Amino acid sequence: MFLCCTVILAKRNNVSHRDRGEEEEAISHGIFVNPSDSAHRDRVTKEEAVRRIAEYLRNENVTLKGKKLRTISEIVYKESTRYNLDYRLVLALMKIESNFRDDAVSEKGARGLLQVKPSVAKFIAEDVGIKWRGDETLDEPKENIRIGVHFFSKLIEDFQSTTMALHAYHVGPTRLREILSEEKIPQKRYLNLVLDEYDRNVTILPAP
Repeated sequence: MFLCCTVILAKRNNVSHRDRGEEEEAISHGIFVNPSDSAHRDRVTKEEAVRRIAEYLRNENVTLKGKKLRTISEIVYKESTRYNLDYRLVLALMKIESNFRDDAVSEKGARGLLQVKPSVAKFIAEDVGIKWRGDETLDEPKENIRIGVHFFSKLIEDFQSTTMALHAYHVGPTRLREILSEEKIPQKRYLNLVLDEYDRNVTILPAP
């Protein structure tokens, strides 16, 4: 069963004119795939999904080659599956965060493919069984993805909403709680960028 920020796909594809606000509201209520529905849809093997992810990354002009590209494809699929996330959403998040650059470092110090801050990552690392070797730990694609996907899954759990989790991933959970406590509405530019990228991924990559 996969989180349906990735789901209501049939509805989203069949009503492309649907108001984005309504989409976000549906997503924010944590809609899940119905297991009986997933049993009837076309699915691909893990190996085929990983191959398609690698092909997708190559088409995105990712400079990573060979074994590293394969490793990233495998870990994205594996970690997304571990936390019941649609890997196409994780790829959308990665695209917007770093444009698939494993050496990306933001002005605020966030690092790697999923742009995780070391101050957050060092506490998550122990939870996921990663030895923290300093900020450079996040420069390793495998470690970065494991930490970033775990962090995102915890935000979904904490905020009970994929939409709010995306907001929190962008501005930080503390800042988002401040915004919500002030009864303000989070800026939607980042959210829309990720969801637009996710919509595109749905059209070119197989369902998990």
